[in-house]
Amino acid sequence: MLSDHRRAGARLVRGTPWDRHNPVELRERIADPSAWAGTGTVLHVSSPQERLVAQLSRIKELSGLSLRALARQTNLSSSSLSRYLTGRLVPPWEAVVALCRAVGRDPRPLRALWAEATEAGAAPARRRNDLPADLFDFTGREAESALVEELLRTTGAAAIDGMAGVGKTSLAVHVAHRLVPAYPDGGLYLDLQGFTPGQEPLAPHAALGRLLGALDVTHPPAGTADRAALWRSELSRRRILVVLDNAVDAEQVRPLLPGAGKSAVLVTSRHRLVSLDGVPPVSLEPLTDDDAVHLFGRAAGLSLTEEEAVDQVLRQCGGLPLALRMAGARLRHRPGWTVAVLAERLRATPGRFDSAFGMSLQQLDAVQRRMFRLLGVLPGADFDAAVAGALTGMPPDRADAALEELVDAHLVQEPSPGRYRMHDLIRQYAAAIAADEEPRAEAGLRRVLAHYLAQAVANDRALPSPHRKEPSPGDPARAMAWFDLEYVNLVACFDAAVRLGMDEVVAELPQAMRVWFFRHRGTDDQARMLEAAATAAARLGRDRQRASLLADLGYVRATAGRITEALSAYELAEQSGPDDDIAAALALRIGMVRRDLGDLDAAQAHFRRARELFERIGRHAGQSQALAFDGWVTLHLGRRGEAVELARASVALAEGPARITGLVTLGLALAADDPAESLRTLHDALRLSEQHNLRHNQAWCHNCLGVALRITGSPEKALEHHRRAFELLEPLAEVQLEIDVLHAYAETCRAAGRCDEALALLGRTIELARELGRPFDEKLARSARETVRAAR
Repeated sequence: MLSDHRRAGARLVRGTPWDRHNPVELRERIADPSAWAGTGTVLHVSSPQERLVAQLSRIKELSGLSLRALARQTNLSSSSLSRYLTGRLVPPWEAVVALCRAVGRDPRPLRALWAEATEAGAAPARRRNDLPADLFDFTGREAESALVEELLRTTGAAAIDGMAGVGKTSLAVHVAHRLVPAYPDGGLYLDLQGFTPGQEPLAPHAALGRLLGALDVTHPPAGTADRAALWRSELSRRRILVVLDNAVDAEQVRPLLPGAGKSAVLVTSRHRLVSLDGVPPVSLEPLTDDDAVHLFGRAAGLSLTEEEAVDQVLRQCGGLPLALRMAGARLRHRPGWTVAVLAERLRATPGRFDSAFGMSLQQLDAVQRRMFRLLGVLPGADFDAAVAGALTGMPPDRADAALEELVDAHLVQEPSPGRYRMHDLIRQYAAAIAADEEPRAEAGLRRVLAHYLAQAVANDRALPSPHRKEPSPGDPARAMAWFDLEYVNLVACFDAAVRLGMDEVVAELPQAMRVWFFRHRGTDDQARMLEAAATAAARLGRDRQRASLLADLGYVRATAGRITEALSAYELAEQSGPDDDIAAALALRIGMVRRDLGDLDAAQAHFRRARELFERIGRHAGQSQALAFDGWVTLHLGRRGEAVELARASVALAEGPARITGLVTLGLALAADDPAESLRTLHDALRLSEQHNLRHNQAWCHNCLGVALRITGSPEKALEHHRRAFELLEPLAEVQLEIDVLHAYAETCRAAGRCDEALALLGRTIELARELGRPFDEKLARSARETVRAAR
């Protein structure tokens, strides 16, 4: 869960002496912005938006509430409130009213200033549009389209239901394309996989993660309820049209619905979602004969004159748009055929829903039919020709040619150049005939999983990592883009490998994704993948690999703040008898956990053991880290001079960003005796973090600069760095670092005489420590809270 203060980006305007005014006077002044003129208060603001930000910041200060508490009271999201208070977004008038009412003041005096700021505007947000392409031959559905459009305009929601192949998605996408210009923040599309063959319906938790990711919330909260609340809050300040396609039931959709605001949602499902309050259903029936004839003619590219034969085609296709399009496509690509020939071919395939599919398949050669069957068992959302080649064992040129034929037959879609996917109904049909006719389907699937693993390993090698002794080959940006593109497919392949018992893939794929996961911390899949991978490695008898996977699992849990669970994973890794390389990393990480549990002597012993092991294997970067953390513990044990020596030794051993840990430790150790060198060293660490785009290290450096400035007697400057640390932490899943920052920020607030802020921060620390099972941090925060209360 994101901290209140992680988003606390509101900075007091320099030169505004808040402490000179009592709360009663502040209440009077907030009601009249012009009253600040001539009071001796210097406002270094000029634009309407800056003046509005200054007023809103005063309201927050007057409320005496933390950012999260004020957001709750005003029914705003914390992230939105942070954007309003930092000028990144001009708030809607309703938000200004809610903030004023939170402190019992009349909002009307701010109306003119708000109007000026709105007219000037903030930087325009990036418009998002994920909608699939509209169909060029969309036919009929005038009444249904008009009803859906009216529902979206009046109620902001609609749910289209109907049988498979009846055109639910086509109608939803068609309507969305017509209406999306009225939604200035764009359109979002998400396939919920409710009826996708071979895949489980997308859980609300994962669906919310993808939707929030589309809004640039890269590390959403851990809980489903918190994600749903953040999703509603984000939509409340935007105007977005959301299409939720292929829902399995109401329970899957309910957490994804927007709340208050001007966004709208359009849902499709094979089931009628009658229990979704406020989401009116629109049911689709098969096309009328007139519309079916028109669609068939457009798909075939012909003027239809054979009435009896056309009627036979319509009966075989059952009025289903998908079947009609494929039947028309076959006729268009067979210029020697008549409609009567097509109707005869359709009669030869039994079943109303499969007739058009079976007919389309008959027009393909044996190689193309085999590819079609095998594509029915392919995991993931989309694929490229290389994957299709691995599935079928075809060389690239033949796979490309076969895919082109399948695209022409409307059996495969090509939503973007070189990327392919199958409609769920067609995939289901392909999977069914593969089960009956393709005895080697599993062998093809196994080739695909091996292909994805090989690609992941190759791209992982192109990504720079401190774990590698050799320079990384290849293009890191291209490799990272590959992981971004294939992530959903990689997870689907991992799950398929688990089902098939392919322990080799299960054990190795999470390791091939290690660097990508490190840069995208907090994903929902990494921990479960590592757990399954460690179990698979044990079955394979690979103790070293199991130890490495458990070490990674411990790191993931530690980053999430669950240090007792992290320690359990690390101890299991030690039991696997790791070699010196892994043992050294484990010793370092166990030392960090022991440090966070408050056992500094045990932590120091582990750091020194790690240093010995890293020295034995010649890993200077590891030695540097061990020395730096040893110095940190030594400093907190009261031996400042020894800590300085350890930190200098750490910096001397490392190169590049590996020097950051030693520089930070050195800066903190020098703060009391040499303030100038302390700040210079910490700024060096910050510059390194910025040069290498290490946001978590940037947050750490800013927090430590705050600590150093507090020690050197500049608490107000220190507060700016703590606030910046929380801004940087906002998109990161770094709960451990958040707790560290909360402790330091609260102590700086106490030193600055801001006791109420300190108490709010400590309250959040206690809440978070209790939630994560961290008694040492809870004890520290409670002790600090008593100290602050005694000082008030």
